[in-house]
Amino acid sequence: MKKIELDIVGLSYSQTQSGAYALVLGEVSGRRRLPIIIGSFEAQAIAIEIEKMVPTRPLTHDLFKSFAQSYQISVQEIIIYNLVDGIFYSKLICNDGKKTVEIDARTSDAIAIAVRFECKIFTYEFILSTAGIVIEGNDFVYLENINEPQEEKTAIENTGGFSTLSDEELKSKLKLALEEEMYEKAAKIRDELNRRKAS
Repeated sequence: MKKIELDIVGLSYSQTQSGAYALVLGEVSGRRRLPIIIGSFEAQAIAIEIEKMVPTRPLTHDLFKSFAQSYQISVQEIIIYNLVDGIFYSKLICNDGKKTVEIDARTSDAIAIAVRFECKIFTYEFILSTAGIVIEGNDFVYLENINEPQEEKTAIENTGGFSTLSDEELKSKLKLALEEEMYEKAAKIRDELNRRKAS
């Protein structure tokens, strides 16, 4: 299967889950973005490394890097290789100079390790076509821990999603969510549209 390279293009507070963050990965040579919900600890670990901040004591991912380097192990790349029931599966491709080993990892941990080893992040076409969101234009903006706007939610959204909206209404809301860079909301709308196509 052909691998597709991704970059980190966004990290912001989750709009619906308290204590969670939306990590947005962007297709390097395309217009699709892949939003992934991660925990606050992993979001902090990613943001600290991207901003080149130095914590007073090593974080868990820093310890992993120090441990690996002590034994001449490098992480060559990260692959988000599967998506099952809304959960992304990832693996680290590691090498000690003699053999290459694949290690299963949560996607949030894999990305936190990727930024420390400065290695590339990949996924496959079937994941991007299933869970990716197409954007207009080529602007990639890093959203550093921004507060989401206090948006007024409609009664429909408060009562369990978008299932009562028509396809046209959903597509309109999807376009608006993308324009406002509300990727988590866009992902929920995308999931509802995909569910309708499958049924």
